Amino acid sequence: MATFLLAAGGTGGHLFPAEALALELARRGHAVELATDERVADYGRDFPARTIHVVPSATFGDRSPLGLARSALRLGKGYLSARRLLRRLRPAAVVGFGGYPTVPPLTAAVSLRIPTIVHEANAVMGRANRFLAGRVTAVATGFADTDFKDTKPAGIVVHTGNPVRAKVLEAAGPYEAPLSDEPFRLVVFGGSQGARVFSDLVPPAIALLDAATRARLHIVQQVRAEDSERVASAYAAMGVTPEIAPFFTDLPQRISAGHLIVCRSGASTIAELGVLGRPSILVPLPHALDNDQRTNARWLERAGGAIVAEQASLDPGSLARLIGDLMAAPSRLDLMAAAAAVTGRTDAVLRLADLAERTAGAHT
Repeated sequence: MATFLLAAGGTGGHLFPAEALALELARRGHAVELATDERVADYGRDFPARTIHVVPSATFGDRSPLGLARSALRLGKGYLSARRLLRRLRPAAVVGFGGYPTVPPLTAAVSLRIPTIVHEANAVMGRANRFLAGRVTAVATGFADTDFKDTKPAGIVVHTGNPVRAKVLEAAGPYEAPLSDEPFRLVVFGGSQGARVFSDLVPPAIALLDAATRARLHIVQQVRAEDSERVASAYAAMGVTPEIAPFFTDLPQRISAGHLIVCRSGASTIAELGVLGRPSILVPLPHALDNDQRTNARWLERAGGAIVAEQASLDPGSLARLIGDLMAAPSRLDLMAAAAAVTGRTDAVLRLADLAERTAGAHT
């Protein structure tokens, strides 16, 4: 048995693939520890690790001299804390999943000559991973054609795909678009806490559909708590009774039961849509660093599994037309679902665990 330290930013997009790897490594008889930041209390309380370690970290969002000095000081504290942790744990390898909280553990591991891997989930390598890629033993990618920008990885590069949680694999099932007189399940979500743009756009878009089309809809929508009352009222005014909540613990099952998904295009979402094989309208997060969500979304659109709708040009009318046209075209939805399924990598976590064991020299 070997010990692996996983390092991930404390959001769902970073923790979900780390969680999948943790479970697979544990299944193979290894011990798993997690290094992350304070946000783990919101997204990773049930993370399957022997111990969860909160390591100081910081971004460089504040570019003022004082802000840069504070960030550098906090990262320095994180580095020293991570070195102490690594000396105590003596892991066979450290695997990072992106986000600035991975920088102290990975740089400390490199300094101690511990084998290291960074996993890049997005189609464009993130800034923290670009900083680390020239130092680590191996880079694992979620997309076959990941854009490394101006970074040249120092070690091997392996396309593993993006691991998805066990509950996603368990929810997978065949897709069949409903006929024009059958109920139609629309699922809307926007990341770990929802996206306000969907609260603003989806209800008025549904109101623009003709009465017969609207009557077919069964809507599941993730809505921020502060928006719940106005969203529920907007639907009630048009005679629609949706299921709304700030967070759905069974979201993979709800996506699998859906006939059309409207959502953001984070890497984990793209991976889950592929494994579940569901057609989608993707609205990339605008102004994201390096336009990673737009690149992810365009990749799935080119594969035929999605339609990309840029937020800047999206309004209730255009969204209503997209939803209405797809509801009226079941054969197109079937083709989109099949195309999305072709992109799914159900073995991604196995490939990443194999790489972790090889890199650590811990293959059993």
